[in-house]
Amino acid sequence: MKVALLFIGLLVLMGTEMLRVYFIMPFPGSQEDETLQLAYFIHTNIIIIRLIGFALIAYPAFYFFTTGKQLVKITLAVVIGFYVVIFYVFNYRLLADQMFLQPKLVAFLDSRENKVLPTQLVLGVTVNNESKAYPIEVIGYHHQVRDVVGGEPIIVTYCTVCRTGRVYSPVVDGKEETFRLVGMDHYNAMFEDKQTGSWWRQVSGEAVMGPLKGTMLKEMASQQMSLAEWLEEYPSSTILQPDSTFKDAYKDLSDYDEGERTGRLERKDSLSWKDKSWVVGIQLGMEARAYDWNDLQKLRVINDVIDRVPIVLVTSADSISFHAFSRVVLSDTLSFVVQKNARGFEDTKTQSAWNWNGLSVEGKMKGSRLSTIQSYQEYWHSWRTFHPQATRYEP
Repeated sequence: MKVALLFIGLLVLMGTEMLRVYFIMPFPGSQEDETLQLAYFIHTNIIIIRLIGFALIAYPAFYFFTTGKQLVKITLAVVIGFYVVIFYVFNYRLLADQMFLQPKLVAFLDSRENKVLPTQLVLGVTVNNESKAYPIEVIGYHHQVRDVVGGEPIIVTYCTVCRTGRVYSPVVDGKEETFRLVGMDHYNAMFEDKQTGSWWRQVSGEAVMGPLKGTMLKEMASQQMSLAEWLEEYPSSTILQPDSTFKDAYKDLSDYDEGERTGRLERKDSLSWKDKSWVVGIQLGMEARAYDWNDLQKLRVINDVIDRVPIVLVTSADSISFHAFSRVVLSDTLSFVVQKNARGFEDTKTQSAWNWNGLSVEGKMKGSRLSTIQSYQEYWHSWRTFHPQATRYEP
């Protein structure tokens, strides 16, 4: 009986520490199943489970240490020491917020002093006439960066495993909340708020576990494009600079923008509609659609209708920036094609020229601007997982 209690207690202690991390980190096989509820239960009851484990091993361990032979004592000490190692590794080395630290210095420079390359991808945000750009290879490591734009607090988030960039207001029930990276579910980053311990999904801003379950963070409009294109549209924008403390971590993501990383989690599938294929996703109302990146690169301009809203999706001359707009201008629904000189696109009704940022620069529609529609570039496995109703655009 003493051996059985000791074995069960150690199994509870070691198994709990490992499963607590396994379920919410991208270990092989950990992200495909619906284990989030179990993971949250272990996370919130870890102290109680540890006490149960210690209670189970307390008497047997005392008995064997006081009456057992030397070999038994040594074996037991080694096993308990192994648990101590597991405890340290899984609580201080493998936890998400211990692996991906927050920046120590959040510094911005204008375009004249900026050190970020113009070809790098950024998430751009404009609030109350103030614009800021956040390099993806910087926020991709940190997963979140807190800031204030136009007098409003924001949290800029990015999950490299899903290729999802989202910007939210961190205000919950009228109070500004603090979040930490706690892990992931279905390969998407998960944050935990400080006040209630609820878990929030990065891709949607929804609390999926805890007291605030069902609550949604307010999403702030953002655009992904090259820094050069962002500054062309917003020349007075400031740019987040890399924190020199994390120089090596940023270097590890230096080929992320181009999709040249290898490995299971952050690679790019060159073929269409594979798990790691790039898509651009748009959701309007209850309807969501994915556009294959390869098709978009070939066509450059795609006219479509989502939830009865006419939209146009375009890729810029740099082939890495993309934009989605409403095709309704002054009560007219326009259709668009690529300009022959490929410097922009034009509508087929008036042949007016439009630049890639949706401004008409020549022709009858000159001065008109298309309304921006929120769109995202991400991996196909992510878009289809979190938009199960999504359809695929077929040229």
